[in-house]
Amino acid sequence: MAEGIKAVLFDLGNVLVDFDYSISAKRVSRFCDRDPKDIVGFFFDSALTVLFEEGKILPADFFAKVKEALGLKLSYTAFVPIWNEIFFLSAKNRSVYSLVNNLKLRYRVALISNIDILHYEYLKKHFPVFNVFDRLFLSYALGAVKPDRLIYQQALAALKVCPESVFYTDDRPELVKSARGLGINSFVFSDIKQLKSDLLSAGITL
Repeated sequence: MAEGIKAVLFDLGNVLVDFDYSISAKRVSRFCDRDPKDIVGFFFDSALTVLFEEGKILPADFFAKVKEALGLKLSYTAFVPIWNEIFFLSAKNRSVYSLVNNLKLRYRVALISNIDILHYEYLKKHFPVFNVFDRLFLSYALGAVKPDRLIYQQALAALKVCPESVFYTDDRPELVKSARGLGINSFVFSDIKQLKSDLLSAGITL
């Protein structure tokens, strides 16, 4: 039922803002003896990055461990912009942002993202996508990363909604699967056409 959905949750990366870790990895590789492909894997899918996105390690400590792991010959001050400058906006992102603006007239709209504090502060300064949302649920602030159910449960509690009254879209199938396990109406994001189709199928007025 259309009146059943009260809140619409959006993922950030590759939905509202695109990113590419290989941009950072190529730059970092100039200051160590590691291949960019190895660095991408380390940045995107390591226990250290998860700790950083959970807010359980400070930026300076994160850098110190990266420096040690990669044998990096680089200062923290030089590392931060390299770490941050991986984001860009596409036509897809702009279409989603426009859609969020329309949806917020009738629904509560919120962002739920795995993100570290450096990336958040950088995006807040350079990419004006956050102000459109009623609430931000950010992993580093909440102490949990998707697909951990805790981050979804914290969002539901803060919004004071039941899972069945929430629509959620994310580009990563494993994160969608976790949310579905809680009863959230969850859909894999591919493009704006698919997103609109999924919203309509959930009874949402566009």
